Amino acid sequence: MNLDRAVLGFAGVVVLASAILSVTVNPWWIALTIFAGLNMLQASITGFCPAAMVFRAFGVRSGCAFR
Repeated sequence: MNLDRAVLGFAGVVVLASAILSVTVNPWWIALTIFAGLNMLQASITGFCPAAMVFRAFGVRSGCAFR
């Protein structure tokens, strides 16, 4: 698994978990989905992704999107 797939997988888990929590627990959990979406948008524009930095610190090898 490379860094790109790890970041995309993590974003998918966050969005799905947030959607499930907003339906089952409290509608305010949708704010986590909004945060994840905004973070993905800014990462696509700036190339800076905090999740990529964390995964890199754990030793995940680099992909082509986040270097």
